[in-house]
Amino acid sequence: MQSSSSSPSPSSSSSPGALSRRTMLAGAAALAGATATAAATAGPAQAVPPAAAEAAATGDAGRRARTVVFRDVRPFGAAKARDLVVVDGRVSDRPAPHGAKVVDGGGRIALPSLVDAHIHPDKTTWGGSWVSRRPASAIADYVAQDVELFRSQRRPVVERAYGLMSHAVSRGTRGMRAHADVAPAYGLAGVEGVAEARERLRHALDVQIVAFPQHGVIRTPGTAALLEKAAREGLIDMIGGIDPIGFDDALDEQLDVVFGIADRHGVGVDIHLHDRGEKGMKAMRGIVDRTRALSLAGKVTVSHVFCLPGLTDRELGSIAADLGDQDIALTTVAPSDSLVLPIARLREHGVRVGLGSDGVRDSWSPFGNADMMHRAHILGWVTDVRLDDELAGCYDVAAHGGADVMGLAHADFKAGAPADFVLVRGECLPQVVVDMPRRDLVVHGGVVVARDGEFLA
Repeated sequence: MQSSSSSPSPSSSSSPGALSRRTMLAGAAALAGATATAAATAGPAQAVPPAAAEAAATGDAGRRARTVVFRDVRPFGAAKARDLVVVDGRVSDRPAPHGAKVVDGGGRIALPSLVDAHIHPDKTTWGGSWVSRRPASAIADYVAQDVELFRSQRRPVVERAYGLMSHAVSRGTRGMRAHADVAPAYGLAGVEGVAEARERLRHALDVQIVAFPQHGVIRTPGTAALLEKAAREGLIDMIGGIDPIGFDDALDEQLDVVFGIADRHGVGVDIHLHDRGEKGMKAMRGIVDRTRALSLAGKVTVSHVFCLPGLTDRELGSIAADLGDQDIALTTVAPSDSLVLPIARLREHGVRVGLGSDGVRDSWSPFGNADMMHRAHILGWVTDVRLDDELAGCYDVAAHGGADVMGLAHADFKAGAPADFVLVRGECLPQVVVDMPRRDLVVHGGVVVARDGEFLA
């Protein structure tokens, strides 16, 4: 049993002038309420030998079994185990037909698979040799190291991205929003590599791709044309942006380009916003205004959003009302306690908020593992939670919060819900968040896609 009862405590303080993954890309989330514990029950089914049952569930022989019963599981850690009937990839509330295939859950806890709402798989060195990083003090320094690392890699983007993304599946991830760098230094290699990895994983993972202008939209000539090409050729789901004031120094120009492409090609928007204080709020107001003017409600996300935590309650209520009115989603990561997004307050206004793992072993940082259960654990650690409902809330943000951001149905075990879940050994959901047990089975669309922590290709 692979488990851990604690993780290193991220530092809660840093020098305002020092820039690192922890200070530049810090973020965390306030907590939501505990997840509902409804689950479908099933009638008798004919058991088959475990090996044959798993072969049927994993779609051996090139086809998925119509009906699979996951026997003796405890949705959300319920005290009493039950059978979970899955028909054509969705949870059913009807009795299983005689002779249905059975997978024995052995009394394990069944939990919704997780959603990584913000990750950079194109940058990763996952599965490769160790990379030594140099000091950096500004985004431009990290960007330069990005280029050097990209040029030094012998493995193409698709191989590195596929390795990381399949690993994420083995840890219980059902969906991810993948940001891929687009710049003259790379062309569309990052987007194309992630798109190819997505295609190879289509049976196991739902992926949205963002064309991310890490080098700036305006400050780096040629980037806007590449973003346009990526959207025009249908390679991406969303156009990205980055600090329109603090990095690009071109608020209106950047937002006009980004939103213009989104409007012309019918794609969404997901903008990295690290700017704090008035710079960040001015950018937020520009994003809200353009979302409203172009009728892009429900298609815009802002990531990190470091300008929100320092607001007064009245100021936060005002911007949250605007975000809710235009259905603008937010995403956050959780490496420190200094910039925690007030999720509960935002949700009062209908704002969708998801959690992501961000960069994984790239030029920005040697850390990261694309394990969203670990990220939920970190969220609990940095926000200093102790109560069961608070710990369950961390899992909710990592599962349903991310699903809301990506527009995926909740995998909540209700009739008709997607059969995307993990089976783990444990007592209850709060204990799972703390101990992070091995994912014994990962199921996507009713098909077993990982077993004992290993992805099934």
